[in-house]
Parts: sequence; C-alpha cells; structure tokens
Amino acid sequence: MPELPEVESVRLGLQEHIRGAKIVRALQFHPRALSPESIAPLAAIDDCKITSVNRRGKFLWFVMDKKPLALVAHLGMSGQFRIDDVGQSRHAHCRARFRMKQGRGEFLLSFHDQRTFGWLRVDELIKGTPASISHIALDPFDEKFDRKAVITKLKGKRTEIKRALLDQSVMSGVGNIYADEALWRARIHPRKLAEKLSEKELATILTSVKRVMKSALKAGGTSFDDLYTNVNGESGYFENSLEVYGREDEDCSRCGHLIKRIKFTNRSSHFCPHCQPRR
Repeated sequence: MPELPEVESVRLGLQEHIRGAKIVRALQFHPRALSPESIAPLAAIDDCKITSVNRRGKFLWFVMDKKPLALVAHLGMSGQFRIDDVGQSRHAHCRARFRMKQGRGEFLLSFHDQRTFGWLRVDELIKGTPASISHIALDPFDEKFDRKAVITKLKGKRTEIKRALLDQSVMSGVGNIYADEALWRARIHPRKLAEKLSEKELATILTSVKRVMKSALKAGGTSFDDLYTNVNGESGYFENSLEVYGREDEDCSRCGHLIKRIKFTNRSSHFCPHCQPRR
C-alpha cells in the first residue's frame, strides 16, 4: 500500500498538473470507485475549479473553488492518478475519469486501480479538512505536527512499538515499509512495548521516521511493481535504499548479521536481531 512518500509524490505531480484546472465532466466506470460514504456522486463536482491538492497521511483531497466540497482520494493497494491526452483510449483498470480544462487546452485525469481497494469520495470541508478524515492524526511533515504530544501518545500505548507506529490516530502516513526502516535506524526491536520505551528512544524513532520518509520522497517513493507510479507513470526507486524491509536473510549493512522476518498480525516485520535486540 502506498505510504506517505508515495502519496506525497502523487500529490506533488497532481498539484503541478491540475491546480487551476476546471473539471468539465467527471465519469465513474466502476461501482467501487466511489466510496459508499460519499455525500454526492462525482457529477457534483462538474464545473468546479481545483484550487489546490492537499494531503494528510495517506489521504489526498482536491479543494474546489465554487462549493464547500472536496474530492477525497485513497490509493488503497494499487490506486494511481494518470494524466492522459484527450482522446486516449481508456485503460482496462481505469475506474474514473475527469475531463479537465486548463486555459484553452483540455486533458484527462484518470484514476486507475487494478485491485479496487482504492476509492474516491465527495466530502464536505470543515475548517479546511474533509469531514471523513478529521479523525486522522497529523503526519510528521505537517507544520502543525506536535512532536511532544505524539511522544506522549506513544508512551501511553500498551502495545508493540511497531503496532503503535501504524496507528493513524496517533501519527498518520506511516505504514509497514517505513515503520520497519525507521525502527532499524533507531535500533529498536519492533516488538518492544511502546510504554516501556524512554522518551529519548521514542524521539529517536520519530526522527528516524521523518528522515527515512524524506529520503524516500526524494527518490519518488518505493515501487516493488507497476502498481505504484506517479502521475507520469514513473516508478519510485527507494527500493534500492531499503535496509530491512523485504530483505529477509540478507546481510545487515550495518553489522553483517542476517535480516529476519517475523509475523505481525496479518503483516510481517523485518529487522536485524543484532542491531535491534529485544532485551
């Protein structure tokens, strides 16, 4: 699933291509493209101009000029936005399409989703944030992110630190990949209890989270296959810089011991037993 660096890469591309463009017509091609929680059909945003593309954690939303509405998007496992030329044939996995007008020219914005876990939603804006994601915590790149408050929340969690990092009500944007990578950088075992970690250790984890995601963003995110691409169809290349995620039984670049993988609910955690002891 795309995490913060991948979603931010998509946001930057969308902001560059569609800010200021008018939605001439919105079309839905698959019943699951529109979330059941949408307050209106996609046609409700016809004739609206997109003034900005915003993000919180793994959620995107397009702000409109005429109505107190936003188009919210979650990429799920394989969602993609693509910029297409008018007249270009519809891709087999295109779930929705928007005919856009920018100045005198027109183009298409397509939403592809092979696995159909992603969705679009028309939502009401409340103080600049879509109502349906108001419960999602700020992410480390938000200017209002309260580092001390997040450390306090993590300290109060009676669960493994890996699970706490994935809690989007504590801090958004972190998924399996960057949680593993941040914990490796911080030398913290994924199964250590959050409440047992010191404030210094938790601060180190937060620093590692932001640094690894910043590096991933510079690389355009992590792409293991063609299910994640930016709006130009390009893949990210941070996979080449991953230290533990997906590297089971490979040598740790820091100490030479083998990277291990353990089951974590319905996921996996990758770590170095030598660099990240559980004691």
